[in-house]
Amino acid sequence: MRADARDNRERVLRTAKAVFTEYGAEASLNKIAQRAGVGAGTLYRHFPTFEALLVAIISDDVEALCAEGRDLLTHPSPDEALQAWLRAVAVHATAMRGLVATQMAGQPTPEAGAGLAACHDAIRATGSALLTRAERAGTAPGGIDIGDLLKLVNAAAWASEQTPEDDDLLDRLLILINSNLRRRSEEGAVRPE
Repeated sequence: MRADARDNRERVLRTAKAVFTEYGAEASLNKIAQRAGVGAGTLYRHFPTFEALLVAIISDDVEALCAEGRDLLTHPSPDEALQAWLRAVAVHATAMRGLVATQMAGQPTPEAGAGLAACHDAIRATGSALLTRAERAGTAPGGIDIGDLLKLVNAAAWASEQTPEDDDLLDRLLILINSNLRRRSEEGAVRPE
């Protein structure tokens, strides 16, 4: 890639992250191009779709989130590891005024592209490994779908973002989610004889 093209790409990425942080899902690609000082054609040449631009912005964050989850697989407490990672997911979901949560909450559509699906799959795989470990330790009930749990965490993140004056809301909601997981595990756990 030529130096000027590389500079344009980096400027678009920086600007897009700022615009998404300011406007969330209401951000337009035209506004990003305008603010970055490039033409719409330049933006679309680097990022042909909204999803391609979003993936370019969040892929490093998703990798860091998944790396944190993999590191937590060696934490002495599977319960605490799962709780810590779910909080990290919630913080990630609030990025860019909930834009990440809205894109990652459901199953990606074929139109969303392979990049967004890969991010989605990586988060699900990491969460599944942590959840399975907690289930085996008896601190999470069996039969919980990781997709459902991630949707619940995304909903908590979204709710906390809607009330920015309540700094503790996200943690209170996560406590409710985690305590319910433990309670259900205790109620349904089969104890070895």
